[in-house]
Amino acid sequence: MSVSPSLPKVFDAFGAEMATVRGTVLLVDDDLAVAAAYERLLRKAGYSVEALHDGQKAVARCQQRGFDVIVSDVRMPGMSGLELLRAIRERDLDVPVIIMTGSPEVQSATEAIEHGAFRYLTKPIEFAEFLSVVARALRLHQMARVRREALEEYGSEGRYLSDRAGLEARFTSALSKLWIAYQPIVSWSRRSLFAYEALVRTDEPMLYGPATLFDIAERLKRVLDLGRIIRRKVAETMAQIPPGTPVFVNVHAADLEDETLFAPESPLSAFASQVVLEITERAALDGINDLMPRMAQLRGLGYRIALDDLGAGYAGLASFAQLEPQIVKVDMSIIRSVDASATKQKLFGSIVSLCSDLEVQLVAEGIETAAERDTVARLGGDLCQGYLFARPGKPFPVPSFDCRDRQA
Repeated sequence: MSVSPSLPKVFDAFGAEMATVRGTVLLVDDDLAVAAAYERLLRKAGYSVEALHDGQKAVARCQQRGFDVIVSDVRMPGMSGLELLRAIRERDLDVPVIIMTGSPEVQSATEAIEHGAFRYLTKPIEFAEFLSVVARALRLHQMARVRREALEEYGSEGRYLSDRAGLEARFTSALSKLWIAYQPIVSWSRRSLFAYEALVRTDEPMLYGPATLFDIAERLKRVLDLGRIIRRKVAETMAQIPPGTPVFVNVHAADLEDETLFAPESPLSAFASQVVLEITERAALDGINDLMPRMAQLRGLGYRIALDDLGAGYAGLASFAQLEPQIVKVDMSIIRSVDASATKQKLFGSIVSLCSDLEVQLVAEGIETAAERDTVARLGGDLCQGYLFARPGKPFPVPSFDCRDRQA
């Protein structure tokens, strides 16, 4: 492995951010030189690193202690990185696992995603990109851990958290300031608007984005209340949407057991023929009773079903069979820099072929550059969503079809 000569510049760009990050990383690679290089890089960035060169030893070590992030090579003697990933997922659903390989294959990439890999990286990896991915993985794990601990504390003993009164007040304020942003989904070949996605927002200053809003709703056991308000507010804006334009509405896993979602008299049901219910791949679908009959009931009301975040590394292709979606949205982790990654191109092309065989429409999410857009189009993708065309905004942003990049 060649060591980047621009290492000092990497730390100029990332040092300020990474210096505030403290986490433990388990690095697993049988190539001692590669492992040593990445270990030095991570330690300089402020991480506590434990390097092992054997997958079986890594599994044993994970049984003894927890790690914030795990980075593993694919090809190793004895136990491969994919076998290590499967073993870790049997014990820990939260810890992000980053898979690296010098010989990328569509099969191994697909298997890594299906078993919950956070990212699938192709060597040689730029140090700046590597540090950025590890930092994002650490933040994700911290959020997931806080969320799980909060839910366990509330649910296991029936106790409220000590700041419940404050959470209630904050949540009530957030609901009173809740509004719906919309982001266009476009057909690139036609240079035309295809649909809008409805995205929940709140002007409550103490809440930092939709994820925090839903976390608090779960802690207060008010997810159903939140879902009902979102659907009502979407229904209130439907009359302003161009006739015949589909609207994608995100559905939390808990909403699939809320009978008001299935009620013909509910506000959103009046517009069901124009609504696509977008179900995230991260949702715990296995815990939903009578999932497939419920999907059939929603279709009977006129809704279409979309599978969101395909490729994000959580549920995998099994969700196709569970949901039988009419539309699939490919996660931005595959779309981001797809023009520069042969592995991502093969993976995206495979998804395009699968959707074509199943007569399922495909939407590519998170397009920020003209190069990503053109690569998606070349591989058979037409429906696109991302900052390149328009950011989410109050009803209703007009998409742009010029060629200027619009990165976040």
